[in-house]
Amino acid sequence: SGSCTTKTCWTTLPKFREIGYILKEKYNAAVQVEVVRASRLRQPTFLKIKQIKSYQKPMETDLVYIEKSPNYCEEDASTGSVGTQGRLCNRTSPNADGCDMMCCGRGYNTHQYTKVWQCNCKF
Repeated sequence: SGSCTTKTCWTTLPKFREIGYILKEKYNAAVQVEVVRASRLRQPTFLKIKQIKSYQKPMETDLVYIEKSPNYCEEDASTGSVGTQGRLCNRTSPNADGCDMMCCGRGYNTHQYTKVWQCNCKF
């Protein structure tokens, strides 16, 4: 008679929020590079770190970028982005018109106005 054992192994993905935190850390540590074209036909094109500071060579898992990201807070007519800076938002709304979402959690200024006008009331 023989015995039979079953061994099951599996891996699970980390929580989505954990992945977001890791990506944010990598984004914050990303290094700007520039494309250096080969001067000869058989030489490869490569990326060169643009900053002069003493950066280490990026690893395969690090993020690099060629152009700086646009500032989405400011208007950019070339892309059609109206930006978020100076826009009115709803302080109490959890939706896209809400200040927390529109300002990406960066904070916002509130202003309170009092408007007086003639209502042409008849008594």
